Amino acid sequence: MGGAQLMGRWVESYTGMSTDNIKGLLLALSSSLFIGASFIVKKKGLKKAGASGVRAGVGGYSYLLEPLWWAGMITMIVGEIANFAAYAFAPAILVTPLGALSIIISAVLAHIMLREKLHIFGILGCILCVVGSTTIVLHAPPERQIESVAEVWDLATEPAFLFYAAVVLAAAFVLIFHFVPQYGQTHIMVYIGICSLVGSLSVMSVKALGIALKLTFSGMNQLVYPQTWVFSFVVISCIVTQMNYLNKALDTFNTAVVSPIYYTMFTSLTILASVIMFKDWDRQNPTQIVTEMCGFVTILSGTFLLHKTKDMVDGLPPNLPIRLPKHADEDGYAAEGIPLRSAADGIPLRSPRATDSFRSS
Repeated sequence: MGGAQLMGRWVESYTGMSTDNIKGLLLALSSSLFIGASFIVKKKGLKKAGASGVRAGVGGYSYLLEPLWWAGMITMIVGEIANFAAYAFAPAILVTPLGALSIIISAVLAHIMLREKLHIFGILGCILCVVGSTTIVLHAPPERQIESVAEVWDLATEPAFLFYAAVVLAAAFVLIFHFVPQYGQTHIMVYIGICSLVGSLSVMSVKALGIALKLTFSGMNQLVYPQTWVFSFVVISCIVTQMNYLNKALDTFNTAVVSPIYYTMFTSLTILASVIMFKDWDRQNPTQIVTEMCGFVTILSGTFLLHKTKDMVDGLPPNLPIRLPKHADEDGYAAEGIPLRSAADGIPLRSPRATDSFRSS
C-alpha cells in the first residue's frame, strides 16, 4: 500500500492530475478506442454477411451468424463498460467531452480499413478534437472525494440541482406532450432537445451509480442503501426515453445534421448539470474554467467540421455531387456512424448515427 501511495503522489506531482482523474482519463480514452473501432469491425461484418446473404439494410439477419459482427458488438460493450467506469473516477466535465475522440478513431480506421477517404478538412477536424481534448484534460478539476452513495444523494437533493432537475423535467414533458405532436416531424430541435435534457440527468445518475459500485467493490457495500436503487431506476428510465426519441430523430432527419447538434446540446447540458450537482468549478480558478470552455469549443468546432466534410472527396469537380444520400454509403449499405456517444448510458449515444446503424442492421 505504501508503494501505491508513493506512486500516486509521484503521478500527481509529475502530471498535475489526481490519480482518480488519471484513472478516469485512461478509462475514457480506452472507451473511445473500443467504441470507435467497434463500428468499423461491425460494418465489415455487415458487408461480409451481406455478400453471402440478405443485407441488413433490406431486412436480412444473416449478420447474426457472422463472427466479425459479434466481435464488433463485444468491442462496443467493452468500450461502454470502460466509459461507465470512467465516471466513477473522474468528473463528467472531463469524461463527457472526450467522447469526441471516438470520431477520430472511426475516421482513421475507416480511412485505413474501409478505404473511405478522409477529406483534408476532416483531418483538420480531427486535429481540433485532439487539441480541445488535451486542453480539457490538462485543466480538468480533481474528482470530488465521496465516501458513500448517501453523500451523492445529498448533492442531488440540494436546492440548486433540484431546481435544475425540475426545469429539465418540465421542459422535457412540454416538448413530449405539446411540441412532439405538432412539430416533431418538422423541427429537429424537438427530438434532440428531449434526448439532451434527459441525457444530462442520466449521466448524473450513472456517475452516482458508478461511485456506489466503486465503493462496493472496495469493501463498503452501497447496495444496501435505497438511494443506489433509486439512481438505478433513473438511469434505466432516462436511457429508454433517450433511445426512443433519438431513434425518432434519426428516422426523420439527416444523421449528418443530428449528430453534431445532439453532441453539442448533450455535452453542454451534461457539463452544466455536473457543475451544479458536483460543484466542479468550485475547485477551480477563473483561468482554468475559461481554458476548459475554450477546449470544449475547440472540440465542437472539430466535430462540426469532421461531420460536415465526412462524405467529401478531394479532386471532384465542383459541379459533381460530393455528399452521399441519407442512410447509404458507396457500397449500398446503411451508413455506419461515427460514434459520438454518451457512454453514460451504456449505449453509444454520443453518436446518434450509431443507433441509426443498429436500426438498419
